[in-house]
Amino acid sequence: MDALRPLDVPHRDLANAIRALAMDAVEKANSGHPGMPMGMADVATVLFHQFLKFDPAHPDWPDRDRLVLSAGHGSMLLYALLYLTGYPEMTIEELKRFRQLGSRTAGHPEFGHAPGIETTTGPLGQGLGNSVGMALAERMLAAHFDGLVDHRTYVIAGDGCLMEGISHEAASLAGHLKLNRLIVLYDDNSISIDGPTSLAVDDDAVARFQALGWAAERIDGHDPAAIAGALTRAQTSDRPSLIACKTIIGYGAPTKAGTAATHGSALGKEEVAGARQKLGWHAEPFDIPQPILTVWRGFGQRGAALHGEWVRRHAADPAHEAFDRRIQGALPEGFEAAVARLKRGFVAEAPKLATRQSSQNVLEGLVPVLPELVGGSADLTGSNNTKTKDMSPVRPPDYAGRYIYYGVREHGMASAMNGIALHRGFIPYGGTFLVFTDYCRPAIRLAALMGQRVIYVMTHDSIGLGEDGPTHQPVEHLAALRAIPNLLVFRPADTVETLECWALALAERHRPSILALTRQALPTVRLKYGKDNLCSLGGYILGRAEGRRQATILATGSEIQIAMAARELLQKEGIGTAVVSLPCWELFDAQPEAYRRRVLGRSRGRVAVEAASPFGWERYVGSADAVVGMKGFGASAPAGDLYKHFGITAEAVAAAAKARL
Repeated sequence: MDALRPLDVPHRDLANAIRALAMDAVEKANSGHPGMPMGMADVATVLFHQFLKFDPAHPDWPDRDRLVLSAGHGSMLLYALLYLTGYPEMTIEELKRFRQLGSRTAGHPEFGHAPGIETTTGPLGQGLGNSVGMALAERMLAAHFDGLVDHRTYVIAGDGCLMEGISHEAASLAGHLKLNRLIVLYDDNSISIDGPTSLAVDDDAVARFQALGWAAERIDGHDPAAIAGALTRAQTSDRPSLIACKTIIGYGAPTKAGTAATHGSALGKEEVAGARQKLGWHAEPFDIPQPILTVWRGFGQRGAALHGEWVRRHAADPAHEAFDRRIQGALPEGFEAAVARLKRGFVAEAPKLATRQSSQNVLEGLVPVLPELVGGSADLTGSNNTKTKDMSPVRPPDYAGRYIYYGVREHGMASAMNGIALHRGFIPYGGTFLVFTDYCRPAIRLAALMGQRVIYVMTHDSIGLGEDGPTHQPVEHLAALRAIPNLLVFRPADTVETLECWALALAERHRPSILALTRQALPTVRLKYGKDNLCSLGGYILGRAEGRRQATILATGSEIQIAMAARELLQKEGIGTAVVSLPCWELFDAQPEAYRRRVLGRSRGRVAVEAASPFGWERYVGSADAVVGMKGFGASAPAGDLYKHFGITAEAVAAAAKARL
């Protein structure tokens, strides 16, 4: 930032404006966490005054600095800052409606509720993981668009964020990748909900982060000069930076400061009155004296010049149209043609492949036409088939690659992918085994909550993975993932369906997608080319009944071939049987009722088969006993033996259908 003139208002008064708004909003709601905003007010004031690059008039400016409040329970810190610096949609009325239905000021920051909220935080550590993805996206996008991208990612994190296991994974990855534009301001107040952090942890956070390849130091979090000095040093570091800011939670509260009493509840009228007296703050609730507000608004207005300078550079850059397309999330013109070309080839070849291999073949065809597509895997690249021949690894100091080796860090990978998506400019996908969506689930849920285009390539999707046994065989995972709102769960049956599901996941801007893919080879079942994407309907009739339709077999993925074999058995007995492929329940449930009834047929003759828990299939077949699936965990054996052992066979499906009739 440029040299700044001396403040017309003392730093203390500026910081106290944050403290007062936090106290007032929490008190009015009788709910919230006033302690962290009061403790970190000095740090936030210095950051916004001297370092943060932002423009409230253009909150989505692509080259703004990102500020992630990982300690999301302290949301009033962020809301106060957005109001004070002049974000138009964060009004004083919104602060008065803190934690109320329909307000922009939810209990924890919610992405999309108001400009300036960069990500949804609250589950501790997730914001830190997001920030690693944002910082990585900045470096990668800068490598692609030199001159248009040059910003930093700042994080305000707390003791809880650093206790969560995801912080270890995220920090390790950031250190390995030398993400020197990432700066974490750690609110080192030594208090958690239960009381002093010494009840549970004795970590030396500074030493830990140094060991992970970070620049890390401790400062007095209430000393503006110390804060500014540490941030200045972080600007020139060749590594990510952790600044442990020793603060007093609830700073200014006369009897509760420094205690857990300020962590998660309103201070109470007497304590608020005492804090106002101690801080020398005599304004009425929600009233910021004009001289103080004027200085704060000046911090926000200062970004206009920086934004204007960037706009001029952007207009002169020959790559600005490509840059804008990627930031806006639109797919390139050649995308649909590439999909059609691949589909024709797959239908003609009719390969017998594991759908994880089909997925790689899809990527080989799409990666060249989608420069924004960046992949990775949690140390399972060869198993997930997530890397194509055209993808080079991302490694410092060259961030121009498009493949990220995440290591065995599923939690960190999924959270970082959210950050990459939130940053804009890339479509991230990452792989692991479907059973390990348990490790990714918190981030998957947040991606769905935020409506982010993140794609999870989850292979080894059933007992069909075979000999690795029940620890690696997902049984309940499809049901658990299908329970997450706004998440598309795809389980394709062959190479053609895999292509169609990939195309849908890439085109979907406001939902994440799971691709559940097999280890075992599957025959091609879609043998005729059609330009329509049948998987976009969620379900469709794959095999039609010969004669009058009496039975309908519903299936997904690898069990489609079992359903088709069962159909043949039933047809030989004169029972007209249709097979319905249901690659995506969420999309099917969104179709008109008339279409769904036509596809499903009459309810009496329906059965389903899936090598997983039958939970959820009742919506289509009426009861769990109409589902041929898993009743418990798997076992270690070759895939063919397992299907026979657990009774997931064409004969069993045919018998179930006849029983329904």
